[in-house]
Amino acid sequence: MERSPLHLEEALSVVARTVPQEVAGRVTELTGLVLRATAPGARVGELVRIERVGQPERPLLAEVVGFRADEVVLLPLGPVAGVGPDSVVRPTGRPFCIRAGPPLLGRVLDGLGEPMDGGPPLKEALPGELPLRPVERPAVMPLRRRRITRMLPLGLRAIDGCLTLGEGQRIGLFAGPGLGKSLLLGQIARQAEADAIVIGLIGERGREVRDFVEQQLDPPTRARAVVVCATSDQAPLLRLKAALVATAIAEELRDRGQRVLLLIDSLTRVARAQREVGLAAGELPARQGYPPSVFALLPRLLERAGQGPVRPDGLKGSITAVYAVLTTGSEQDPDDLIAEEARATLDGHITLSRHLAERGHFPAIDLLRSLSRVMDDLVDPAQRQAVLRMRETLSVCERQRDLLLLGAYQRGTDPQTDAALGRLPAIEAFLRQGQWERSDFQETRRRLLELFPPDPPEPQAPVLPRSARSPGWP
Repeated sequence: MERSPLHLEEALSVVARTVPQEVAGRVTELTGLVLRATAPGARVGELVRIERVGQPERPLLAEVVGFRADEVVLLPLGPVAGVGPDSVVRPTGRPFCIRAGPPLLGRVLDGLGEPMDGGPPLKEALPGELPLRPVERPAVMPLRRRRITRMLPLGLRAIDGCLTLGEGQRIGLFAGPGLGKSLLLGQIARQAEADAIVIGLIGERGREVRDFVEQQLDPPTRARAVVVCATSDQAPLLRLKAALVATAIAEELRDRGQRVLLLIDSLTRVARAQREVGLAAGELPARQGYPPSVFALLPRLLERAGQGPVRPDGLKGSITAVYAVLTTGSEQDPDDLIAEEARATLDGHITLSRHLAERGHFPAIDLLRSLSRVMDDLVDPAQRQAVLRMRETLSVCERQRDLLLLGAYQRGTDPQTDAALGRLPAIEAFLRQGQWERSDFQETRRRLLELFPPDPPEPQAPVLPRSARSPGWP
């Protein structure tokens, strides 16, 4: 039976007068960091808004991290002051998303991706056509990534000459407290030949955030950088989201064809934030108090950096990432699970030495305990040979270190040690560099080859003319 147009118009009129019903729930329990609530239809990873008493215009954002019976387990993205057992919970229907793009360059953002530098709101700064991007995205498929074939000079002799980095490489900066890690990261940000810089300050002290932004980033660097920070006093989920926000911004810039430098300080505090989130959600600790979700998060986060995919439009964006890792005890503590996990996942590691830092050696890079896994694909044989000879020389000095400190070594005892000690002052002069001193890559390579010149080519046997050959010579 066919309906007349009149019946269709009546049906549309009824639909237009219908008032949509909003699905909402209520908070049922708050214990420590965990909220429990009824939230029909909510899914893991989804954001919800919780009304605060006396602050209806400022709802509390929380994320669904689990379920218990018919209730959802929520972790807040801010202080829970004003939340009560009758607070209304409204699902948003989407995960945590941000808008990202080149207009963010020069801004300082909080862990939610909102400005905290006193500048204009992002609604005014960002064009409306910029799409929302979830902060958690899958990494580029391995066989779709481009290979690392181009170096990324950082202006540091110790790194460019001996630990050469490539565009799209991920490397860890391992250091204990007070070894100049933040100073080195600031120098890398100022001197790297990158189109854009994304800096994630995770779990830092509030004083250090302003010091880093105003002292370590000069105006030209600030203009091409985005800083995302979540201080140590903020909620653990907010600290975790700050690292994801920084990575998502770097991905968006990479997808636009830019060479991005991503600096995260520090990966250890990201892991600690995930430990708090996991334990609060009910996970059982597995190793040294860390739940399994920590060891699932780290590779998932680290694999998102790197070379971009091969694209038909020819854009060749990349994310070169440096992750600071706080080490406990000695630099080679085998019980530091986060350091070992990062060292096994990343494409190299730069280790700072307390012994060098105490001598005023900056940057305090321990060359013997540092490695770039892609260096051999980026440099020529002459530079590769010079670095191997430098490592051999430093290894000989390290082997005799105790005798030298005690004054028990006598010159002439070992010719190899004597030769190494003779080269040591020139090597240290090469590896030392001022905080505001930049070294061009070609100058770095020239000085390195002056320290360890390449071996002369082996002489080839002369080819006798046919008339000079003995009888029977072929």
